[in-house]
Amino acid sequence: MRPSKRAANEMRAVSFERGVMRHAEGSCLVKFGDTHVLVSATLEERLPPWLKGQGKGWVTAEYSMLPRATHDRTRRESSVGKVSGRTQEIQRLIGRSLRTATDLVGMGEKQITVDCDVLQADGGTRTAAITGAWVALHDCFEWMYSRSMVRQNPLKDHVAAVSCGIYDGTPVLDLDYAEDSTAETDANFVMTGSGGIVEIQGTAEKTPFTQDELLSLLGLAREGVDHLVALQKQALK
Repeated sequence: MRPSKRAANEMRAVSFERGVMRHAEGSCLVKFGDTHVLVSATLEERLPPWLKGQGKGWVTAEYSMLPRATHDRTRRESSVGKVSGRTQEIQRLIGRSLRTATDLVGMGEKQITVDCDVLQADGGTRTAAITGAWVALHDCFEWMYSRSMVRQNPLKDHVAAVSCGIYDGTPVLDLDYAEDSTAETDANFVMTGSGGIVEIQGTAEKTPFTQDELLSLLGLAREGVDHLVALQKQALK
């Protein structure tokens, strides 16, 4: 029995609230149960120097966690003077995930920076951030389209992410903190709406997992991403 009493293939309640930030070209408050992430997408005219003159744009991301997003206060990374390795890894993952679904040539020589700020953490912050970031990016592109800055929305597909793991010997979907902190295996899956795999991150915390267990986790992840993509589509109506 899972601590949350959910079935093995049951996700937490997921919601998207769009347009929550007045000044951002696109924004979304995404909730995966008690994990809440505020996402904003900002259009910028500047480009990375190495990309200038190539006729295409760039999507990048920043990620941070508020000091009391967790049980104990976490120091702001700005006060420490450097970004942690974990934060850098998550930022790069979010950026990579969004770029796989974006026509970079179609967006023109512009950059969109997606900021993901964790307001409350209960496991799966990176997967919630990616899933909500897609919605904020979509709305940023729609803002550009409404002003004739792009010919069409440059997004080519949906992107969503979900965690899976082996908890108490059973493959389960969408781990919360109680499961994530004690799971035998923890994995994150980023996938497209059309079924493509963007990235898989998997770690055996205790005992190595088998190929069959990996396939079970992959099946759960596909089910979870299909559900998330359906909710993204519903939120855009």
